[in-house]
Amino acid sequence: MIRVGLVGFGLAGRVFHAPLISSVEGLELAAVVERSTDQAAQRYPGVATYRSVEDMLQDSKLDLFVVATPNATHFEMAKKIIDAGKTVVVDKPVATTSEQIAELAELAAVRRVLVIPFHNRLWDSDFRTVSQLMREGSLGRLVSFQSTMDRWAPGSTRRPWKNDPSEGGLLLDLGTHIAYLGLELFGKPESVSAEVLRERDGEGSNDAFTVRLSYPGLAVTLAANQLSALARPRFHLRGTKGSYWKSGIDPQEAALSRITRIADGPWGEEPSANWGTRAAIVDGNVVSCPVAPIPGDYRLFYTGVRDALLGQALPPVTVSAAWRAARVLEWAQESAETHCAVRCDWSDEPE
Repeated sequence: MIRVGLVGFGLAGRVFHAPLISSVEGLELAAVVERSTDQAAQRYPGVATYRSVEDMLQDSKLDLFVVATPNATHFEMAKKIIDAGKTVVVDKPVATTSEQIAELAELAAVRRVLVIPFHNRLWDSDFRTVSQLMREGSLGRLVSFQSTMDRWAPGSTRRPWKNDPSEGGLLLDLGTHIAYLGLELFGKPESVSAEVLRERDGEGSNDAFTVRLSYPGLAVTLAANQLSALARPRFHLRGTKGSYWKSGIDPQEAALSRITRIADGPWGEEPSANWGTRAAIVDGNVVSCPVAPIPGDYRLFYTGVRDALLGQALPPVTVSAAWRAARVLEWAQESAETHCAVRCDWSDEPE
């Protein structure tokens, strides 16, 4: 049994990590860091509560640590854990700069432990379905790929730290998700151009962006904002043989917010009303039909973490992949400030 210590019990820790850890055979949620409350122990009887990561690191029975604190604290938290010789899962973004991510990767190599980024949206239903469509080639040669995560949040956030510019704003929040997925599908772009904006009233961090990744013969657009009462489609793909259009978001987050662990039975399935639509040429005519999605399953991330710790598989997400996503977002910020496309130089990529 791999005993897990979870650092932080806010939205990320409570909704994502704790239920997923508790749902994977071979993992045990054994301890949680909460500075002033005991919510984890109330939801998970028997879990130990610590007031600091330093106190938790004194628990020699813990095998794996998970960092689920605000963005700007990820680097220092992960560094302390790695320096103590422990493997760590770090919620996205792993750090607020690519330089810090490279430093964590180097330290982990020296300490001979793993640092594993939590990029759970690899196991979103819609992303898994899009990946399958691209492997099948049913849309022909892809010419345009749009990935959008729009929200409607015109007022102040319930998590004030998210409005602090030092946390990276929406670009490092939702942007980390969709940049990582874009690179997972298409690899390293040749150049990046972007607009990064503050659209809502008042002072605060960026809350809207459009990032364009340039590939030969392919335009990739990644975008998000918090002033979309009517959201754009989550994915829109156009190819030489057809198109695919998918609205809505993966249902797992909403389901996880109501439970402490995933029970046996169906999971991650979308109702047919939310399925995406593919329009393709059949016998010279354009025919539209719904596409049955692959169910999403965030548990597969922690199954991969377990197997990596047991030496049975490679980590489900690599720190170098997280570094590449962070670097793309830094080029996006540079492009937004200079109003010019930025040529990608990948020579600094950590090994």
